[in-house]
Amino acid sequence: MRTFGMKSLAVVGVSLLTIACGEAKKETVEAAPAQENHADHANHDMHAMHNDTPAMAASGTYKKGDAVPSDLVCMVNDAYMGNKQLEVEVEGKMYYGCCEMCKTRIPQDAAVRAAVDPYTLKSVDKATAYIVIIGNNGEVAYFENEDNYKKFVAEGKQG
Repeated sequence: MRTFGMKSLAVVGVSLLTIACGEAKKETVEAAPAQENHADHANHDMHAMHNDTPAMAASGTYKKGDAVPSDLVCMVNDAYMGNKQLEVEVEGKMYYGCCEMCKTRIPQDAAVRAAVDPYTLKSVDKATAYIVIIGNNGEVAYFENEDNYKKFVAEGKQG
């Protein structure tokens, strides 16, 4: 009976964490919510769900192909979240995360603060990148600048 009680307690704990971290996310991307990138959340035990020239759709939401403000992106998940994220300043630059675990990880893990520009394949700083929704579920890509994104699209490199 004691084992059953501990399992029940664990389930309740996971449920509370899921609700707490997921509450901040609003469903504004057309198809479905952003999917968690488990590789980027390796240090997030029991963690669930967790650009500066916006191109807003007529409905007031962003869609695939739109640039999005950096403060609406979880830079650990690399996902458009649909609402303001937690600010994390590192070395004078502003990064964003969806929860306290992301907020803790950003200053500790330099790899989380960088991405590869899909057009040039060069490393870019997420704090200064041109961020675009590239997936149907809110996945984002980071470009060095808007011109690189336009070239990426013109050459048909997007999925």
